[in-house]
Amino acid sequence: MEQKKLIDLVHITKRYGNNVVIDDLNLYIRENEFLTLLGPSGCGKTTTLRIIGGFETPDEGKVIFDGKDITKLPPNERHLNTVFQKYALFTHMTIAENIAFGLKIKKKSKQYIKDKIKYALKLVNLDGYENRMPDSLSGGQQQRIAIARAIVNEPKVLLLDEPLGALDLKLRQDMQYELIRLKNELGITFVYVTHDQEEALTMSDTIMVMNQGYIQQIGTPEDIYNEPENAFVADFIGESNILDAVMIKDYTVRILGVDFPCDSAGFGINKPVDVVIRPEDIDLVAPEEGTISGQVTSLIFKGVHYEMEVLAGGYEWLVHSTDLSAVGTNVGIRVDPYDIQVMNKPESKDEEAANYEE
Repeated sequence: MEQKKLIDLVHITKRYGNNVVIDDLNLYIRENEFLTLLGPSGCGKTTTLRIIGGFETPDEGKVIFDGKDITKLPPNERHLNTVFQKYALFTHMTIAENIAFGLKIKKKSKQYIKDKIKYALKLVNLDGYENRMPDSLSGGQQQRIAIARAIVNEPKVLLLDEPLGALDLKLRQDMQYELIRLKNELGITFVYVTHDQEEALTMSDTIMVMNQGYIQQIGTPEDIYNEPENAFVADFIGESNILDAVMIKDYTVRILGVDFPCDSAGFGINKPVDVVIRPEDIDLVAPEEGTISGQVTSLIFKGVHYEMEVLAGGYEWLVHSTDLSAVGTNVGIRVDPYDIQVMNKPESKDEEAANYEE
């Protein structure tokens, strides 16, 4: 059964002075979806989140929520809650008082509030913390309380703006799994902003990659990683070898003067293209068995694999492999045809930024 469309951003444009932060953005978010807005600083992802939350008003376009136009509604009249990176807990209040804050404004009964506090603390694995003060908690615990405070209001949507950015790596990874569990248990829609690619790939049902106020690509984590639509997405999501190439004909692409069989067609004849090859998709073989040959110039042990650089055809190829090839070894590079991702070259900087087509 197809998920219902819950939020629809229609032709959204936002400017600050002469600076266009979001340019004619169209996006819909489904009920119970975990959507991540991913991109570098200044790409428009936080502004998009703030427009959904009602903290910013678009200069053009509409925000439709559950079939209603909420573009002009203030944040407190929308069925959603926001969790920020800075937690924003009230330091002079206990944990229970922090969680109860929104419910008291809504004039809920004392028993209802007590039950909700207990439920929310249990959900974020902080049973018995009611009477603690925020400054007695770790960063991860404070972030859980901020999430608990949002959850008790029973929002249809939880907006999260880089909520794990201030945590250390181990805590961040633990919280990623916590958020996935919460999303599954609560059955609400999560809209998550991050610039961390691993975070996006780990948690999301859908990822929207943004750059310069434009959507570059929308898809599942697997689609975004394995089939990037342009060089920006390929470069931003994980490590890549991105090369200038020429599509000689269907199923043959010339990279660094050497013809590689590939799985792509429909680009034309002798057409300049971009090619992406992931480091883990490169096999190092004997020089005579490779499509192109070269020499290992650097080697780093990364724990689960070796990271090597191979100079071949005048290009430093990045290779990830569990098999070691020592520095100075002559090797051949072989890539399966379906692991060579061929993309049209953008014809201008504007086209490069506004690449995405629905």
